[in-house]
Amino acid sequence: MPTFLWEGKTRQGELRAGTMDAANSDLVVERLRQQQIQASRVRKKPTEFHLKIGTGISKKEVVIFTRQFATMIDAGLPLVQCLEILGSQQTNVHFRKVINSVKSEVESGSTLADALGKHPRVFDDLYVNLVAAGEVGGILDTILNRLATYMEKSLKLIAKVKGALVYPSVVVGVAGVVTWVLLVFVIPVFEQMFRDFGSTLPGPTQFVIDLSNLLRAHIIEFFVVLMIAIVAIRLLGRTPRGRLYLDGISLKAPLFGSLLRKVAVAKFTRTLGTMISSGVPILDGLHITAKSAGNRVVENAVMYTRERISEGRTMADPLAETGVFPPMVVQMIAVGESTGAMDNMLQKIADFYEDEVDTAVTALTALLEPLMMVVLGVLLGGLIIAMYLPIFELADTIQ
Repeated sequence: MPTFLWEGKTRQGELRAGTMDAANSDLVVERLRQQQIQASRVRKKPTEFHLKIGTGISKKEVVIFTRQFATMIDAGLPLVQCLEILGSQQTNVHFRKVINSVKSEVESGSTLADALGKHPRVFDDLYVNLVAAGEVGGILDTILNRLATYMEKSLKLIAKVKGALVYPSVVVGVAGVVTWVLLVFVIPVFEQMFRDFGSTLPGPTQFVIDLSNLLRAHIIEFFVVLMIAIVAIRLLGRTPRGRLYLDGISLKAPLFGSLLRKVAVAKFTRTLGTMISSGVPILDGLHITAKSAGNRVVENAVMYTRERISEGRTMADPLAETGVFPPMVVQMIAVGESTGAMDNMLQKIADFYEDEVDTAVTALTALLEPLMMVVLGVLLGGLIIAMYLPIFELADTIQ
């Protein structure tokens, strides 16, 4: 879906600007009208081919900044003074420049949300929209505390998933390196020794030797093909259909698919619950939640639900139609809609699924440890046994 750059004015005459993903410019104008913004200019964002360079600012630094900012606002310090103090305390030069830039914008008369929105790679749409809601409602300190809590839980959730993936990745990597060393450097030594015997080699031994010769004869081609495959997958992931295909596979993958689905549900409900409880309209909340989902399948499901809600339907039915979210989640959301406690219900779902992620990570780790040991044993043990089979047969012959 293309991205459009827009400029417009609110009913109060304030100038606003931003980006929006939509099928066409007319849809952008319509969405802005729903947000009570009169669009003055809408144009398609040009395609960028340059490499993305990191900001040098970690999520943890943003969390600490947000928590400290909330404490200062709650203590009654003026906004500009808070930003000045926080900027002077920053040890990260990049983050200090961003905070000082935000301070300058606020001093010039810009709202805090607009000033933060000029640094989208540090403060995303979720952050900016929640701050805007806090400014309008006069509860900026409360919103900042909610943001910090949300970000802390999100970082914790990501850390759990990464922790579950580290062990098998390391084991597979080590097994691959050891196997490559054996095939390229060790097996040829045995091959020369077996050639001196002058006897017919057992089938497993001959297979391993042939594999070693094939790998050594085409080692450059092997690495070229490997690099091409990696680059092809990365390029595929940058196209809409390719990303959708890869994300769909990830949710159906053995062992990890269930875990990733639970993470997606926890992130969706936590994000949307935080936005609704902060006063963000449901349609805006769903749009931002979809873009921060991190999975194109989940994003499409949320955007489909958003479109159906804009047509007057409830939230639970479209979610059920997508087939992405578990029935229990849909039922609890339906209860939240009927009781008028949607934000609380979403937070409860998020708490439940974060606990489910904990349980799934523990179970996955317990399952992978013996599984990896068996794979290593079969792979490396099979190579060693194949090499020693001729020696055993020679010993029997001598006897």
